[in-house]
Amino acid sequence: MECRQCASPLERPGDYCLVCRTHNADAVVLDLDRDRARIVSLLDDSVVGEHTITTTPEDDGEAEVVELRNFAGLVADEVRRKRPEEVYVTGDRTVIERLRGQLHYPFYRVRADDPVEHVLERRGEPALDVVDAAPAEKLGGSHSTLIGGRDGQRAIRTVAGHPHVKKVIPGPIDAGGSGSRTGVRAKATRAGTDGNVRLLIRDGSSVQENRVVTTAGDRQLGEHVRADLNEALAEADLRDDS
Repeated sequence: MECRQCASPLERPGDYCLVCRTHNADAVVLDLDRDRARIVSLLDDSVVGEHTITTTPEDDGEAEVVELRNFAGLVADEVRRKRPEEVYVTGDRTVIERLRGQLHYPFYRVRADDPVEHVLERRGEPALDVVDAAPAEKLGGSHSTLIGGRDGQRAIRTVAGHPHVKKVIPGPIDAGGSGSRTGVRAKATRAGTDGNVRLLIRDGSSVQENRVVTTAGDRQLGEHVRADLNEALAEADLRDDS
């Protein structure tokens, strides 16, 4: 493939052109299994390139850590050479979590049998604004106490770190429940008509309802954000499936 601007040869289709500094892909879709990564480059409404990276998973302590880190590193390198505006991801949570630590792009999760086709179909929909702020900067409201100690704080940070979350406003703690679960669990509830959701954090019999203000302007887009938040909580092993 040649650069669409200056016709310089590209090592792989969709690569960013270092000669004229032109993007030849504006989005990347990552379909991740534990032993295989499919990286698809998109430009406008078309697939311009596809690359596959494989690994042989280890199952022995430090060897597994190194192998997984190296696998994620190869996938991250492939994304960086495209310099995309958007990264869509689906697949193995372990690989996604490791990759998240190596890439500084917001991940948009995809839930579809054919993730590439799903992304292409949705690219015409209005994009949600991205809030570029640290999770701590998104906390607000008059209630400063958070339920669940460190795990409760981790749940709040997980949600506040989402690119489509403007603010998380902690609510009062209700200690009058009758829960029998141990440990801290969290769940984002159905979006309202304004696109905002509620984050319920449970710690034993105590529950805290936190308001989550998103950049979604309606219930449909808010449901996309809600699904993302619950997936992120599941990756952090905090998801409440009740």
